[in-house]
Amino acid sequence: MCGIVGWIEKGAQNQEPVLDEMAGTLKHRGPDDYQKWIDGPAALGHQRLIVVDPAGGKQPMIRTSGGETFILCYNGELYNTEDIRLKLKNKGWTFGSHSDTEVVLVSYMEWGAACVEHFNGIFAFAIWEQKKERLFLARDRLGVKPLFYKQHSDHVLFASEIKAILAHPGVEPELSPTGVQELLALGPSRSPGHGIFKDIHEVRPGHRAFWEKGSWTVERYWDVKAARHVHNWDETVAEVRRLFIDACQRQLVSDVQLGTFLSGGVDSSAITSVAAQKYKQEGKGTLKTFSIDYKDQEKYFKKNAFQPDRDETFIELVSDQHQTDHSVMKAGTEDLVDRLKRAVELRDLPGMADVDSSLLWFCEKIKEQVTVGLSGECADEIFGGYPWFYRKEDQERKGFPWIRSLTERTSLIRDEWKGNIETYMLERYQKTIDETPTLQGENEAATKHRQMSYLNMNWFMQTLLERKDRMSMGASLEVRVPFSDHRLVEYVYNIPWEMKHYGDQEKGLLREALRGLLPDRVLFRKKNPYPKTFHPDYTKAVCDWMDEIIADPNAPMFRLFDRDRVKELNDSEGQAIDTPWFGQLMTGPQLIAYLCQINYWMEHYKVKL
Repeated sequence: MCGIVGWIEKGAQNQEPVLDEMAGTLKHRGPDDYQKWIDGPAALGHQRLIVVDPAGGKQPMIRTSGGETFILCYNGELYNTEDIRLKLKNKGWTFGSHSDTEVVLVSYMEWGAACVEHFNGIFAFAIWEQKKERLFLARDRLGVKPLFYKQHSDHVLFASEIKAILAHPGVEPELSPTGVQELLALGPSRSPGHGIFKDIHEVRPGHRAFWEKGSWTVERYWDVKAARHVHNWDETVAEVRRLFIDACQRQLVSDVQLGTFLSGGVDSSAITSVAAQKYKQEGKGTLKTFSIDYKDQEKYFKKNAFQPDRDETFIELVSDQHQTDHSVMKAGTEDLVDRLKRAVELRDLPGMADVDSSLLWFCEKIKEQVTVGLSGECADEIFGGYPWFYRKEDQERKGFPWIRSLTERTSLIRDEWKGNIETYMLERYQKTIDETPTLQGENEAATKHRQMSYLNMNWFMQTLLERKDRMSMGASLEVRVPFSDHRLVEYVYNIPWEMKHYGDQEKGLLREALRGLLPDRVLFRKKNPYPKTFHPDYTKAVCDWMDEIIADPNAPMFRLFDRDRVKELNDSEGQAIDTPWFGQLMTGPQLIAYLCQINYWMEHYKVKL
């Protein structure tokens, strides 16, 4: 994967050092090469992580046709590269490399904005048409790869991450009133398309945009469509299995060493199974697999409704079945605490505390052995794996089911910011509900299931994909997510809930579709979330950090939060609030760490309210 950056503005050609500084903030996304292209009003920069065709995939990539010159900056991976290349060759195009970068560029030259409709992959890219002075931006359907922008009538800035835009001297790290509400009401999630900082936006998943002569146009090119599910049970199981296996196999293409994340859960285990079998068939040798655990976890682990057991036994079953070269990475308290600040810098926002920092550490360890990894994100969102898909109290709760902490949030906030928190959250929730593709004539239960699926796809899944992208790219590791294959997502969206929840089990349909790929003990294991540490040293470390913040009379977080209430929470080691701040895991020390991250973010980015 890579980092892209650029801006279009009269005089941009005289600002080469600014471009270099902006691109330099993204070096972690592409440490292998930096190239730039500057001419007229356009300045484009590209930080490259080499995965396919080291010589032929250099960027910015330039081609000329019909008197027009096209310049591409691309971050992503196409999984149907050869299919598209063949179509383009049949139309008379020639190629000088085997990289997917050249296929993306030539696809635009042939099909224009419609090129994205031909792609199966994860991507965010910009193309500048030099003669027309027109900029095209596009992002993949599910939002696996990021793309932010700031536009005005006389200029537009864009980049893979917010930090690169903030590095431009004309941009201030200012929060608008809605940015404050995003942070307090929705954090660590955020509204689709919202960049939190004033005037910084995100190209939403499945959207493309043009900027030409000061005019800005954004349009959606993809969304799930509601349709009647016509397959019977056996046909549905077979089609899910076919789509999943095809997605996994397509995503194994790489010119560098590749491995899989293996948690012992159904999703990552299934990906590992397909990858290991494909490697064996093609004589590629032993597949590398990786799992994370924590030092002394066996001593301090506490079972709960969300984490009923540890992963190690199930990981061993899958690794032994497929004879993978497996590595268990054990993180210590210092590994997690030391990366809490870096995790904020990679997200450009407060994140998910040690759920982020542990993933960053894990990706750093994986990168020591491989450059590309496959991971199991997105399965729970599209197959209905979370409790809120079926638990009555969650379904009846106002607003987002993973934000159950509205009362607790409000109790920590200073009085002047409390007024619109619930209203703002419910407005954002309702906007997505209103956007949900529904089918006329379906009963209320079916409609509500579609709404829950759409909410998860556009909100919860986006938060986890953002986490995975920023932490993995922070370690210069490319991560692919087969369950985000748009063909699989489109198909599953229309499968009735009764099928998805077959046997009254989370992802019952997916488990049936995977029969024979996994040991039954793994296949029918109760869902376990990403593991968190239970070590008391971690609790002490984050509480000590918060004590330092509370003692600082200039700590910026207390422009938003009530100092006395935060102190009470910290004195209880986070136990004064037992409802997760977000999702299922952000309680106790995780909540304390998140609040510490907010303070660090405001301090480090010099955030203005």
